[in-house]
Amino acid sequence: MAAPEKVNALKLLADDHRKVEDLFERFEKASGDGRKEKLAREICTELKVHAMIEEEIFYPALRGKIDEDDLDEAYVEHDGAKMLINEIEAGEPSDDFYDAKVSVLQEQIEHHVREEEKMNGNIFQQARAADIDLDELGGLMAARKAELMQRARTEGLPPAQPATMET
Repeated sequence: MAAPEKVNALKLLADDHRKVEDLFERFEKASGDGRKEKLAREICTELKVHAMIEEEIFYPALRGKIDEDDLDEAYVEHDGAKMLINEIEAGEPSDDFYDAKVSVLQEQIEHHVREEEKMNGNIFQQARAADIDLDELGGLMAARKAELMQRARTEGLPPAQPATMET
């Protein structure tokens, strides 16, 4: 088996953030239920995969090496987003509150991204300062992301599973 591709974990996550920000912008400008639904489903898939690679690989690698409260908050923020993702995926654009749910999801993700990569003392800064091989970690994350995206295309992903909340 070939060695995992070298990709910096923080760059991979930041690229995901930019992609989802672009999808939210496109959703805001979209007209027609079909276009909105396609974009909302793409947003949900991207966010589910992103949360999975963070929770399965990135956050565990940081545990004990960065501020524990920041990690705990990130998991809880993911769970709030997952609840909306599942609601959006179960609905359709003609449903009451559909656009509002996508809008609130966007606000939650913008807040989460700010805390991960933009605020002073953010998770990305802490990860850079920690004793972590971000390239090796990124390779593992990229491989898992490719596997999950393939699964999303072929059989679909199950509903998002909260890590910190009872369902």
